[in-house]
Amino acid sequence: MQSFPKKLQKKLDNRKENKALRSLPKRNNLIDFATNDYVGFSRLKVIFDNANKALEEKGIYQNGATGSRLLSGNHALYYNTEEILANFHNVESALIFNSGYDANVGFFSSIPQRGDIILYDEFIHASIRDGITMSNARSYKFAHNDIEDLKKRLRQALPNDKSHTEFIEIYIVTESVFSMDGDIPDLNSFAQLCKENDYHFIVDEAHATGVFGDKGAGLIQELGLEDQVFARIHTFGKGLGCHGAVILGSSVLKSYLVNFSRSFIYTTGLPPHSLAVIQAAYIELTKTLEIEKLRSNIYFFNQKVKEINLKSFFIESNSSVHCCVISGNEKVKAVALNLQNNGFDVKPILSPTVAEGKERLRFCLHSYNTKEEIVEVLELLATFVQN
Repeated sequence: MQSFPKKLQKKLDNRKENKALRSLPKRNNLIDFATNDYVGFSRLKVIFDNANKALEEKGIYQNGATGSRLLSGNHALYYNTEEILANFHNVESALIFNSGYDANVGFFSSIPQRGDIILYDEFIHASIRDGITMSNARSYKFAHNDIEDLKKRLRQALPNDKSHTEFIEIYIVTESVFSMDGDIPDLNSFAQLCKENDYHFIVDEAHATGVFGDKGAGLIQELGLEDQVFARIHTFGKGLGCHGAVILGSSVLKSYLVNFSRSFIYTTGLPPHSLAVIQAAYIELTKTLEIEKLRSNIYFFNQKVKEINLKSFFIESNSSVHCCVISGNEKVKAVALNLQNNGFDVKPILSPTVAEGKERLRFCLHSYNTKEEIVEVLELLATFVQN
């Protein structure tokens, strides 16, 4: 076997020294406070059964898509599923991608053009950052959820000669729920700023899907902002419990992505079974009680955090994601291990994934967590962080 490159080995060694080396975890039988399966759809038998039933009724016994969607992989279920998604999310068009990562990389690498400007929240997801890096546009980050800092960055980024701005498109990018803090920006204010200045507003709804809005449709629909958003990205691997993602927008946007988004063009499409599961999950959203159970657990978790004097450790959140800041990779890993040894699957989030000094425990709440489990894990946490 060939020797491993020294530069790469040095990077691995540095991770080890900083207690930040990643490894793939084994499956466990601990009480789940770690997964993104917010309403339990990944384990819901009715979705599994309904997807298989729908395929049998249509006489579809095909394991793979056979090619990219522009060649042989655009099977009939794509048309039907994208129509369902567009109607559900109250938008003109929907385009399915193989994953949220593919959707974000494909969008941001192809839509903003040379000379355009992208302004993005400093805590934006890595997949959006990667897509922006592949773009020819200029990009600037603004302070987390800070619209005044966004305005300041805009003034700095735009040329003094306003006659040139007509050739510059401005893209403002945020998430409706941030994955590592669980907090929510003032989406109304962002949308208003974009509307007043003809900027393009883009919102990643990955952690709001299945959690917020009527039937889990997301925060943009809950706030009635559909017509003020240029593009929404919804992923299916979290609240929907399946796989894939969709970009929602105009029919012209869809056509452009089909023609220029490389992560869409140069990949094999999703198999029919994946689309059947997406359809079954969306049908279940329209009738499930799990969303209300989840919202009840979120409220209960926040009340309990206050009762046992843990509020100063937690980032404020009304979403499914709640983060307890414990500085230092070694310390936060030790607390997580103690919780795991007591039967609770709570994951540490280490630097460099988050800023140094902002390491944290990330609690993901679910509809299937019991009140007793929430009380027990928080009381246990208190014994570790309050000593």
